[in-house]
Amino acid sequence: MLALLAGSKTMTFKFINPESLGPARGYSNGVLSEADGRLLFVAGQVGWNEQQEIVSDNFVEQFDRALANVIAVVHAAGGNPTHLARLVIYVTDKQEYTANVREVGAAYRLHMGKHFPAMALLEVKGLLNDRAKVEIEAVAVLTA
Repeated sequence: MLALLAGSKTMTFKFINPESLGPARGYSNGVLSEADGRLLFVAGQVGWNEQQEIVSDNFVEQFDRALANVIAVVHAAGGNPTHLARLVIYVTDKQEYTANVREVGAAYRLHMGKHFPAMALLEVKGLLNDRAKVEIEAVAVLTA
């Protein structure tokens, strides 16, 4: 269980990983939030900069920036990465993701540490921005 303090209120996440599903590696099967908090739904973020230009054609650099953009939204709402309860990662090429999984993991840990919310990875035919290779959407639970 992870307890977060914000002002005088405490929010807790209980990570749910039933033994029957085997060990969760790099994600949690479920996250139970017990909080007097608010839900933040973060729209899908791609690896672009302030001018809405894709930062690179490199998958890892796009992943890194997309996750940073998610966290920027969370910060703007008054939270931090440990408030993230769920991430949905869309990729246009699952093989490119798996070929770069170590570097993706390093970029993830740079932003998230060892906080592993519930996650899903989906391969999609394309994203709205033609150069985008990855898009990440999120749900965070912020203390009131």
